[in-house]
Amino acid sequence: MEFNDSPEEAAWRTEVHDFLQKEFPREFRPGGPSGVRDEEASLFRGPNEGDPMKRWRTALSSRGWVAPAWPKEYGGAGLDTKKQFILNEEFAEFGAMNVGGFGVMMFGPTLIVHGTEDQKKEHLPGILDGTVQWCQGWSEPNAGSDVASVQTRAIRDGDDYVINGQKIWTTGAQLADKMYMLARTDPDAPKHRGISYFMLDMKAPGVTVRPLMTMAGSAIFNEVFFENVRVPVRNRLGEENRGWYIGTTTLDFERSSIGSAVGTRKQLESIIRFAKEHPELCPGSGKHATQVALADRWIEAMVARMMSYRVVSMQNAGLIPNHEASMCKLFTSEMAQRIAALGLKLTGMYGTVIGGSPKYAPSGRFGIGYIAAVSSTIAGGTSEIQRNIMAQRGLGLPRD
Repeated sequence: MEFNDSPEEAAWRTEVHDFLQKEFPREFRPGGPSGVRDEEASLFRGPNEGDPMKRWRTALSSRGWVAPAWPKEYGGAGLDTKKQFILNEEFAEFGAMNVGGFGVMMFGPTLIVHGTEDQKKEHLPGILDGTVQWCQGWSEPNAGSDVASVQTRAIRDGDDYVINGQKIWTTGAQLADKMYMLARTDPDAPKHRGISYFMLDMKAPGVTVRPLMTMAGSAIFNEVFFENVRVPVRNRLGEENRGWYIGTTTLDFERSSIGSAVGTRKQLESIIRFAKEHPELCPGSGKHATQVALADRWIEAMVARMMSYRVVSMQNAGLIPNHEASMCKLFTSEMAQRIAALGLKLTGMYGTVIGGSPKYAPSGRFGIGYIAAVSSTIAGGTSEIQRNIMAQRGLGLPRD
């Protein structure tokens, strides 16, 4: 593992930093005119997005940084693994959001690998220019962590498939134009072998989206119902009944956790600043206990960063992180919950106030942060799944 940048990498880091200083809209910076940092929603803003987001997308697009990992022939920047890592790290340090959402991060790269040239020409441009937003149709009520148990059916009918079933926890479905999804095309085959991968128009007849309100007051998740939805055969990605293996490609394109590791550390830094500004919240012996807890969390944040470095070092050497990525995800998500709990504990009853700007609970961020952190050990693969991967693939332990 190499911790220091080479001269070329240092120059690249400076280039990215200078770009952010110049181009990242002030409306999205802490304390900026908008006063709002809605990063989740920004992933799904489309052609009617506000002027600051348009300026940001244009600035990124001019350098191919909307999709920095994509090959140049498909509109990306063709960055190698280390340059991608440095770009992601600098963006996270600056608090800057990427654009494009699942289309850029997961579906687009999968399409580049498995799609036909006609499919690439049809779908990749809309992802890059923001005119088409994608959501992911994976989880179902009885197929969450075990995605291979999906029961949504796709039955061939001439030049179409007819899809019936339900997806759940579909992020951004109410704002998406299209969905990439898994559906079962052979109910008699072993569960991993009877699944196909489809591209579906969210405006097609028979598609119903029902938003789900989270504990944190967000409606970013949705239920999606399919009733005799017709999908052209040309919108199947890859071979029939081989969708599971294409789906694993999609999962392989999830990023290393450097962004979340840096973001979590910055969250901890804000708690430390708050504690210094309000020493009256930790009188007497409580001050020492708070200092110890903050120190423990700081050490964990540094460990999370080192784990991210391990993952990118493997990728840079041409290796494929497997249980190493699961270690990263598990540690970072559980650490995020501990940091959120510390912020709430520091503010006491004030931390449970959401809304307004009371002295010890500005904008209710500690309470909202604590509630929002609950999902971090569920989304992207539960902690139990990550531990199973680490045990089986990392330690060679049996499945049972």
